Amino acid sequence: MTFSELLTSTICNKKTPVMVGLDPRFDWIPQTICRNTDPKNIEQVAEVFKEFCREIIDIVAPLVPVIKIQSAFFEQYGVPGMSALRWIIDYIRNKKNLVIIFDGKRNDIGSTAEAYAAGILGQYSSWGADALTVSPYLGDDSLEPFVKTAVERNAGIFVLVKTSNPGGTMLQDLTVDGKTIYRRVAEYIQQLSLSTCRESERYGNVGAVVGATWSAQLAELRNIMPNTWFLVPGFGSQGGSAKDVAPAFDENGLGAIINNSRGIIFAYRREPFQKTFGETKWQQAVETATIQMIEQLRAEIPQIVHREK
Repeated sequence: MTFSELLTSTICNKKTPVMVGLDPRFDWIPQTICRNTDPKNIEQVAEVFKEFCREIIDIVAPLVPVIKIQSAFFEQYGVPGMSALRWIIDYIRNKKNLVIIFDGKRNDIGSTAEAYAAGILGQYSSWGADALTVSPYLGDDSLEPFVKTAVERNAGIFVLVKTSNPGGTMLQDLTVDGKTIYRRVAEYIQQLSLSTCRESERYGNVGAVVGATWSAQLAELRNIMPNTWFLVPGFGSQGGSAKDVAPAFDENGLGAIINNSRGIIFAYRREPFQKTFGETKWQQAVETATIQMIEQLRAEIPQIVHREK
């Protein structure tokens, strides 16, 4: 099964394109979990991350098809943090059978790019993720090792095209010879996606990261990349809505996964969940926020609910 087939199958099983992002921040984790933990003791913090993420996974696994793990939040705690990351991936893989995206935004050139690709997606990788986020700004030859490894391992990559942050416009929106840089990147990613498509599949194993905060560009990029999976950040906390992300989907309600990280995992910190649940019932806030997002997307993209597997 290719990555695209795996993603399609898992989304259709859950009848939602919602992806929950694991971005654990120690000072935001409920006191019911981190009480008596020394924030300067990285071994203790890593154990807190494992418990917090495990509880979130248990809550959202019956509801959503994809988990995205932001590796930076674990890497900052050294070996214990990375060991916790490995434990969490193993827990998802062995217990929950969800699609796992390693959000590491890697890239380099030549043999270094090959090493990055092998290290996260390759045969001997210790991570076991299904896909990796990649930066394109070293050029086409820097992407080739990631595409090659992804095809060999039936994995996926998601290449940054139009990111959700306001500062992304500094480079991505520059016009060169009549085309924006993000459009040039998008056209190349479409070629790569087509080259990794099976005849029976609409989408390839090379996807694009396109922010929910740029709805008009999202529609433009869907027209440019009709065979490319979209990973869409920026929903919720960054201002993106279900209406904003609707252009990312095809007529069958497929083609995109919509990420929500702190808006779900730290839902207890914001209204109305703070008042309704508070810190002592943070797990209920996570579940309620996830269900609300699912319902919001189904209201705008109802096709996925009725699609057969």
